Amino acid sequence: MFDVVIYSVLGAFYLFIVLSQMLVVILENRQPVKTVAWLMVLFSLPVIGLVIYFFFGRNRKREHFVSRACASQLARRSAVRFYQGGFPELPAEHKPLIKLFRRQSGSFPYPDNKMRFFISGEEMLDNLLRDIAAARHHIHVEFYIIEDDKVGQLVREALAAKAREGVSVRLVYDDVGCWNVKNRFFKQMETDGIQVAPFLPVRFPKFTSKVDFRNHRKIVVIDGIIGYVGGMNLAERYFYQVDRSQPVWRDTHVRIMGNAVGGLQRAFLSDWYVAAGQTITDQVYYPREEECRKIMACDREPYVSRNALIQIVTSIPTAPWPDIMQGMILALLRARQYCYLQSPYFMPTERMLFALQTAALAGVDVRLMIPERTDKRFLTWASRSFLHDVMRAGVRVYLYQKGFLHSKTLVCDDTLMSCGSTNIDFRSFERNFEVNAFVYDKEAALHMKKVFQEDQSHCRMLNLETWETRSIWCRVAESSIRLLSPLL
Repeated sequence: MFDVVIYSVLGAFYLFIVLSQMLVVILENRQPVKTVAWLMVLFSLPVIGLVIYFFFGRNRKREHFVSRACASQLARRSAVRFYQGGFPELPAEHKPLIKLFRRQSGSFPYPDNKMRFFISGEEMLDNLLRDIAAARHHIHVEFYIIEDDKVGQLVREALAAKAREGVSVRLVYDDVGCWNVKNRFFKQMETDGIQVAPFLPVRFPKFTSKVDFRNHRKIVVIDGIIGYVGGMNLAERYFYQVDRSQPVWRDTHVRIMGNAVGGLQRAFLSDWYVAAGQTITDQVYYPREEECRKIMACDREPYVSRNALIQIVTSIPTAPWPDIMQGMILALLRARQYCYLQSPYFMPTERMLFALQTAALAGVDVRLMIPERTDKRFLTWASRSFLHDVMRAGVRVYLYQKGFLHSKTLVCDDTLMSCGSTNIDFRSFERNFEVNAFVYDKEAALHMKKVFQEDQSHCRMLNLETWETRSIWCRVAESSIRLLSPLL
């Protein structure tokens, strides 16, 4: 009898907690699809649902996150001092997009940049190691994943060699992205003279306030003049086929030389403040235009573009506006001829989905390329659940079959392209720290268009009628996982 009473009290107490948390979810006025998803998790998964919500669902955009995000203001001041020559002449067709980024996150449009594109991990790694070896003042490195494998060790040794020469080396890694990496890997970096800081380390008792805010950026800045940004992390699978039973990874990264590296520097120093608690605004990290021109004149790399106008755009989960998502939406809605997009995952927000449909229905040639199979099966199912929605509006969907497509790019009308760390999914748009380079340049756009078309030859294009005839079990699995897509 006593046991029955205990269980009844515990059951009532648990029910009270669940109902109170459901009320909190409703009162937070999130997007309806997110609210319904969390209500389903809390209601349909006893105990487990409450645990999942406790760690990942609470809206913990607390003051300390906001105040730390203000580090971007500190770094921005240095960028303003750097950019004293006034704004360049802006392309008329992209003025609204450029102004959007300027107003939202203070992203400067930097002229006179050289660009190289890497769709081969080995080529990117070779160039990165060569640039690290040539560094003279500082090296700033930031990646979501840095693994203790062949690639990670190569980069660590290269950075350690420069640190011994007196070059200032700083490295930021995401604590969750590197959960599988033993501490001794980063301790060795510190021993070698590299300054290392984990981004929002996940430790009790503050575990639940940080685990859902992750830094997904991939940034390298060398001497304030050379920068790297894109989708590749520092792990073997991005550069080599480690296991023949696993697919080859196909990704895109860009090397920038010129003024726009100041935007990457600003992003890194903002994150360094969050990770290490150190404010760095010294002008030496933002070389003057004259210095950039002098060094660029001596550089003989085979660039795709030599005079690109670039904005480095960042997004953070504590900001009032989802900068990168809004920029992609505006680019879609202003496209006149075509807009091609690549993403490893496709779980768009309602606004992004509506923009894709609207552009296609307006007669724009909208093409979406995603992998035939992702690195996680449930994400493949979740991505496929949205394909019918866009194909019905006229979006052409291509499934990449040569390997795992991890590239995150956009190209429109031969005049605009974007490459960075942002996936077309809820997490990248709303929960991660991301960075993309938006490039207003014909040569760069045409090159990215060519790359897309070459990738297209390794795809199968989906047919709407055929897609609608797939088995009921496939549709049930996809639709079930789709319900959780805002939480993935």
